[in-house]
Amino acid sequence: MVQVRQTNPLQNQADVDIGNWVNRICSTSGLDSGDMKTALAKACEVASQAQAKGPEGSNCFLFGMEIAEILAELHMDRDGLVAAVLYRAVREELLPLTRVGKQFGEPVAKLISSVLKMALISTLRNDSPTEVFGQGATRQAAKVRELVVSVIDDVRVALLKIAERTCTIRAVKSAPEGKQIQVAKEVFDVYAPLAHRLGIGHLKWELEDMAFRYLEPLEYKQIAKLLDERRLGRQQYIEEAIDILQTELKNAGIEGEMSGRAKHIYSIWRKMQRKDIGFSQVYDIRAVRILVPEVQDCYTMLGIVHSLWRNIPNEFDDYIASPKENGYRSLHTAVIGPHRRILEIQIRTFEMHAEAELGVCAHWRYKGSGQRVAAEDYEDKIAWLRRVLEWQEELEAGDDTLRTIDSKIDSRIYVFTPDGHVVDLPAGATPLDFAYRVHTEVGHCCRGAKVNGKIVPLNTALNTSDQVQIITGKHQAPSRDWLVTSMGYLKTVRGRAKVRQWFRQQGREVNIEAARSMLDRELRLLDIKDINLDKIAGKFNKQGVDGLYAAVGAGDISVKQVVRSVLLEQRRQRRDFSLPTRVDKAVKYEGADIYIHGVDNLLTRKAHCCNPVPGDEIGGYITEGRGVSIHRKDCGNLLRLQVEEPERILQVSWGHAPGRLYQVDIRIEAYDRPGLLRDITTILDMQGILVKSVNSSIGSRNQVDTFMLDATVDVKSVDSLTAALKKLEQIPNIYSARRFEHA
Repeated sequence: MVQVRQTNPLQNQADVDIGNWVNRICSTSGLDSGDMKTALAKACEVASQAQAKGPEGSNCFLFGMEIAEILAELHMDRDGLVAAVLYRAVREELLPLTRVGKQFGEPVAKLISSVLKMALISTLRNDSPTEVFGQGATRQAAKVRELVVSVIDDVRVALLKIAERTCTIRAVKSAPEGKQIQVAKEVFDVYAPLAHRLGIGHLKWELEDMAFRYLEPLEYKQIAKLLDERRLGRQQYIEEAIDILQTELKNAGIEGEMSGRAKHIYSIWRKMQRKDIGFSQVYDIRAVRILVPEVQDCYTMLGIVHSLWRNIPNEFDDYIASPKENGYRSLHTAVIGPHRRILEIQIRTFEMHAEAELGVCAHWRYKGSGQRVAAEDYEDKIAWLRRVLEWQEELEAGDDTLRTIDSKIDSRIYVFTPDGHVVDLPAGATPLDFAYRVHTEVGHCCRGAKVNGKIVPLNTALNTSDQVQIITGKHQAPSRDWLVTSMGYLKTVRGRAKVRQWFRQQGREVNIEAARSMLDRELRLLDIKDINLDKIAGKFNKQGVDGLYAAVGAGDISVKQVVRSVLLEQRRQRRDFSLPTRVDKAVKYEGADIYIHGVDNLLTRKAHCCNPVPGDEIGGYITEGRGVSIHRKDCGNLLRLQVEEPERILQVSWGHAPGRLYQVDIRIEAYDRPGLLRDITTILDMQGILVKSVNSSIGSRNQVDTFMLDATVDVKSVDSLTAALKKLEQIPNIYSARRFEHA
């Protein structure tokens, strides 16, 4: 492995010959082009200037070179190597990310930005071994690994971060013991397993050995000493075995290669612990690796090895027929070799060896201009990486709690507490869900939340890597609005159950009064009048109106259920809840079960210049006498027409059969302020509500200017109307948003 600190031991940036270094990197990576050399040299110059402007002791330039050295061996592409050189300077805030985007392109800036997100783990993660929310430290490590995978949408991000952590753990050799342990635990828990899952064997072994050195220094030194004492005898023995095998290889007419395989200190210790054996009983300290051209040659050599020496039962593994989850393929066997000593032998093809050393990086291929792209299965590799959750085999085998992971990564988000612990939640979860996940009392006392240091509404959707802080009050006081689905406060079953449980414990009279207020508000919102609640109570098997209110207040019956029952009863009595209907505009596409939305009662035809198919982004052009022609949005003719005749361009889209829409009049009343109309239309647009007409007026209330807006809108259902009105009432300055009927 090439390391800047070993093969190019530079003490300061003045010693760096950038030209020679760039040539060496290009040669190692296989991207020896003029464009590549220019980009790398420019990156080195920018990083060097950034380091010169930084504080004394900053080594972002040399650090970036070392990261690039590692990635060059993995055959990283141009953007990845440039990002490696610049990353540390950006992280130390010596180089603005915007400048990187302008000078080196947005793909490089996006790579660095993604790696910076993963750096949150180093910044926020708390290495305390104590339990967190009832979870042990090993379970927390598993959650951190899931978080890492969840933020990766480009495998190069993972490779950059692994290389950066490799450089970091190399650099802590002279650091204080506390720093060494902190870095080692993070590397051991997160990045060595990630390297293993990516199949990058040589980095995985290096990370494990260096982390083991700081976490278990006595065991590390003991095994290192035993290995050193037997090094000469072991080397002579391996050379003797290789001579015998070389002769057999030649006689079989196979052109292969052989070498002794070094056993890594951590893997020796782990085998000793797992099998409860001593150092002398570890068979594969003496090991030979055989590389051959074809798969059939692997089995031919296996037969030769077993004919030469007796194999040890239960020490044979065929990872060619049954590869490991990370794609590793090889034949492993242990035999009683020359002088009746145990010898481990690995047999694999040259291609398998490249995959074992480089993992997913072995799938890079080249195309024009020196850029590298992935092989056909590269996207599958990324998708596979995001689904990988079974990382428990890297941990203590006895921890049964780590053998099951309860959800897939795509349906979970991973957020940080202020102390750096990781909490997993369903996608779409809110700060209030987070509060109830931390502790029931924290949820009950929740009054507000900060996400990444900024105060946000409690129904804000969280994202992976957010840091969440809950602001609490002295007394428990959940809001009944938290149970209203359309208001979006709670997404988790746990949170809703805890809130319901709290309200059930309140006095009956308190629940009745609260429910009366909630239900009156909901009915007023929808302009529903003349209701027989006694009859509605009977439908829910409750004794009178008070019984209905008590059940609603305790959370056993939702306000939405009551409103639906009221509407159904009104329809039965022929007092329809007045929602004039119409069908959304759409026409069927070429007899398929696909519709083009945005046009109606017009002839439509597919433009032959670009032949759009369902799934393409499309636009419409109103022709003269031939209806609407549908083009792909990137069609040259459509782009030209957008400039020449913009008044004939329609926005259209693919969809399913058109749904029924209901026309409703709504009234919004608010204290006037700048930007209010923009906020209202934004909410309506986000809720998918089409505004047909608007009429506004200015007034006064309590000697304050007011704003009243009457609008006719199309909604898909009563539920969507209710949700939109409640969202509108959450806008600052709005004190009423409701349905109304013209007199």
